Amino acid sequence: MKKMDKATEQAKELVAQMTLEEAASQLYYISPAIERLGIPAYNWWNEALHGVARAGTATMFPQAIAMAAMFDDELLGKMAETTGIEARAKYNIQSRYGDRDLYKGITMWSPNINIFRDPRWGRGHETYGEDPYLTSRLGTAFVRGLQGDGEYMLAAACAKHFAVHSGPENIRHSFDAKCTLKDMNETYLPAFQALIEDAKVEGVMGCYNRINGEPGCASDTLMGKLKEWDFDGYFTSDAWAVRDFYQGHHVCEDKEHAAALALSKGCDTNCGDTYPCLMDAYRKGLITEEEIRTAAIHLFRTRFRLGLFDENNGFENLGLDDVATPEHRAVSLECAEKGMVLLKNNGILPLDKSKLKSIAVIGPNADSIDALRGNYYGTSAHMVTFLDGIREESGEDVKIYYSEGCHLFKNRVEHLAEPNDRLAEALAMAGKADVTILCLGLDANIEGEEGDEGNAFAGGDKLSLELPESQRILLDKVLATGKPVILVLAAGSSLNPHAEKAEAILQAWYPGECGGTALANILFGKVSPSGKLPVTFYESTDALPDFTDYSMTGRTYRYLSGNVLYPFGFGLTYSTVSLSGMAFDDGKVSVTIANNGKFDTDEVVQVYVKDIESPYEVSNYRLCGFERVSLKAGEDKTISLPLDKNTFTLVNDAGERVPGSGKYRLWAGVSQPDVLSESLSGVPCLNMDILGS
Repeated sequence: MKKMDKATEQAKELVAQMTLEEAASQLYYISPAIERLGIPAYNWWNEALHGVARAGTATMFPQAIAMAAMFDDELLGKMAETTGIEARAKYNIQSRYGDRDLYKGITMWSPNINIFRDPRWGRGHETYGEDPYLTSRLGTAFVRGLQGDGEYMLAAACAKHFAVHSGPENIRHSFDAKCTLKDMNETYLPAFQALIEDAKVEGVMGCYNRINGEPGCASDTLMGKLKEWDFDGYFTSDAWAVRDFYQGHHVCEDKEHAAALALSKGCDTNCGDTYPCLMDAYRKGLITEEEIRTAAIHLFRTRFRLGLFDENNGFENLGLDDVATPEHRAVSLECAEKGMVLLKNNGILPLDKSKLKSIAVIGPNADSIDALRGNYYGTSAHMVTFLDGIREESGEDVKIYYSEGCHLFKNRVEHLAEPNDRLAEALAMAGKADVTILCLGLDANIEGEEGDEGNAFAGGDKLSLELPESQRILLDKVLATGKPVILVLAAGSSLNPHAEKAEAILQAWYPGECGGTALANILFGKVSPSGKLPVTFYESTDALPDFTDYSMTGRTYRYLSGNVLYPFGFGLTYSTVSLSGMAFDDGKVSVTIANNGKFDTDEVVQVYVKDIESPYEVSNYRLCGFERVSLKAGEDKTISLPLDKNTFTLVNDAGERVPGSGKYRLWAGVSQPDVLSESLSGVPCLNMDILGS
């Protein structure tokens, strides 16, 4: 039997002193004070997807998908630790003023470790991409950084949305995701298991939809997995998800039965409006006193683990001067620089300022704050747009022309004007300048969460991979000038801009408060780009399965056949590298990587595996190791990469993880080992066959 920790003992003691009504009141996300026991009010809902969100000033880091593109769990962990420090500091400040409102606690409902299985999903940019292993590595780093390793947690992370949840947004409150046991255990659950078993994540949030008929916040299957993984934190519903039991899914007849179902299955706290009726459900005999008190114990165990009842918890001196500091801003800049992905470069980059007299910066995302922040964002003390960064780095000797060019998605900028009312200005500037930097893409107003975004067409999801029509017109016309064009895409998901005539294409994502500085540093060669795509960029959605189909067949790099514009794991630098000396020993792959170019750069060495004989292997291969390496021009390094613990196991059709055949092929490179990736990168992958177990 597992030994009870100190926090559990303290929680049991405290809950035992409560009346049943008091204990039940604590299961609502807005937990009221119990003054006679010295318990202050507490609001469980806070967000920290890429910095402390929705609670005033905080350092804003790049959106999660942009940080996934870093392929750097160490830096991601540093970002999360920085976020934890700011969350604790803001909690201290606000608590001293008696402010215990929404978004003021230190139970942070992040990270989002759902698998970005379909490029149409509006919330995909909140995730770490399409690969279970990459998501597990990065999610684990986030949790460890945010929670810390001291006597008390710095802040509490929460793995969401458990599980098999990735759109469509507009039917999420009634949708039933049908999922095979193989797909569930091979793709949708590994990251949750890793965060629970390896990172000891304190919270888990259920999802809105049903999974094979069971509501995500009251699933015997999923709750059974938590027990199997020895989860001992707290479980919360997503916002108003329990209400969906009777209004959307119709698995319950009313509010009381919905509350009883959720609580009895293990949902400790309700974000929404259902749990205030728990005592009514109790009086009707739908739930027991033990169920109420057990949930309360889980919640207070978390509060004790955070040191919220200890005035000398080690974090009491964190305050205003620990928020939005220059040091934290430097981390945001580094993340933005390492996350941007160079998709194409015909030699125009990096730009040489000494050879330029003028630059046209054009597009609806050129001077846009929204293009920097994605969703679930805080308020930065200093935002640098793409235009700001380019203007500052260009200096006084280079003339900057700026035009919005077009609206992000409407056919005109000024409401009373004719369509394409900024086009003439943009074309005049593009025709006069030496080079045009065209800043297009999306923002969270048109790709995001249902209810949060302004996209009335698909509830936050994308209808296709095309740019909005206003931007397509602008792009085609600017490219037709014949002048050099560098296309900068701000978006949280894959797009196909049909920009074959562009000299260079850079995926900037939603790069945070220093996005403009990071972009300029890359464009002008202060920093070599080094990000890699954490998702496949598809040619079209036409060849994809239906959005509501949760089968992995035909999805992501592991199961795709064709339809690839830019592959998962791909990204160029300003240098050229080669690999040699691949070897395997004791669960590690070693390889020598040499920088043969003239630029200092980072590269990401990637290792993929395929079981040669097992029928349970994925269609193509799987990422099983990666490491970011910094190389000076002319430098070489030999690195040793430990492989994923599941490298030599597979998931069978019954959802069981079983040993592989013992015969495997390993690849090491700076991309996937496919023809397109090797052609685009110019770097062939090494490979070897091994016998493993």
